[in-house]
Amino acid sequence: MIRQIKVKFIALSMAALLVLLAVIVTGMNAINYNSVVSDADETLSLLSKNSGRFPDFSDPDFIDKELPRHMTPETPYESRYFSVLLDGNSNVVQTDTSRIKAIDPNSAIEYAGAVVDSGKEAGFVGKYRFLCYVEENSTRIVFLDCGRKIDAFHDFLIASIGMALAGYAFFFFVILFFSGRIIRPVTESYEKQRRFITDAGHEIKTPLAIIQADVDVLGMDLEENEWLEDIRKQTRRLADLTNDLVYLSRMEESGSALQMIEFPVSDVVAETASSFQALAQTQNKTFRLDIQPMLSLVGDEKSIRQLVNILLDNALKYSPEGGEVSVSLHRQACQLRLTVRNTVREPIPKEQLPHLFERFYRVDSSRSAQTGGYGIGLSVAKAIVSAHSGKISAASPTPDSLEMTVQLPG
Repeated sequence: MIRQIKVKFIALSMAALLVLLAVIVTGMNAINYNSVVSDADETLSLLSKNSGRFPDFSDPDFIDKELPRHMTPETPYESRYFSVLLDGNSNVVQTDTSRIKAIDPNSAIEYAGAVVDSGKEAGFVGKYRFLCYVEENSTRIVFLDCGRKIDAFHDFLIASIGMALAGYAFFFFVILFFSGRIIRPVTESYEKQRRFITDAGHEIKTPLAIIQADVDVLGMDLEENEWLEDIRKQTRRLADLTNDLVYLSRMEESGSALQMIEFPVSDVVAETASSFQALAQTQNKTFRLDIQPMLSLVGDEKSIRQLVNILLDNALKYSPEGGEVSVSLHRQACQLRLTVRNTVREPIPKEQLPHLFERFYRVDSSRSAQTGGYGIGLSVAKAIVSAHSGKISAASPTPDSLEMTVQLPG
């Protein structure tokens, strides 16, 4: 139990950190990329206003104008760009590659053709950002070399992911080291609760045994009556509840050890289930068995018998008069699948199904009280299945049925 809490705490902490780091890294790189694109678009916009070239920053007509935030008077000398002028039929009229060494006129024409084919007015072709605009009766496409900024963006992306992964790994070891201390109050509270249940259970057994003995003596001295029988009945119920609580507490102990040996589980389930057939007949209920023979399981035979007893007792208690109860056991892949299905008096809401394995949970308190249940049997069943590294679940395939499914490694 404590180990599961610790694992869930670590998993939740790491999942939250992963989401946080993903948001931070994604946000930082999105801002960085948008900055690259925005700067390039501002530069292209300036070029488009001057026939594909930078204006003279020292020109009196321009000197009073405020430069974009990322530009300086050195920007024209640092930037690499070229342009292609097209007529109305997309034929090349002029190319200007004087401000870039890596592109010749033929290459410029190829890039222009790629832009025309794309049908976009702005975007990227390789590492070049482009902008199309109308110049008199022609169309000019201006290209700006963004290679260095894109390479810098990629370097930052890789570095940020690397740093995030390193921080994630470091935090994992930190949370793994301190998780024991963080959940210590929960551990201590749980251990006190478990010890209280165990100790109280043992203390209650003694007065219960005395009450039972006294009732038997009174039954011999006096005539049997409904009052004595009622005392016996309630004493047995209280004894069963005490035993279940103590058993459940022991099953949830981290150090509880079951006798895990290989045994014929088909025979155990068939033998245990057969003992309920007579009870089903007296209640006018149909009882079906579908058990694959020769199946074996490495586990605690006594606990598996108790598991089958709990599931079948629950099925018979809460199925209506004339209802149906079925038990099936089959091997599926590498698992053993035990299914107990029964009809129900009223449909069980789907939102209540996951709560059936909680202690003292009842779908209908009044009806559970009439059947003598306390709502702890399925909690014991879940503890037994967990001790065997299996899974148990409840489902309602049809509105008038309830199906308990146990999956055990085998």
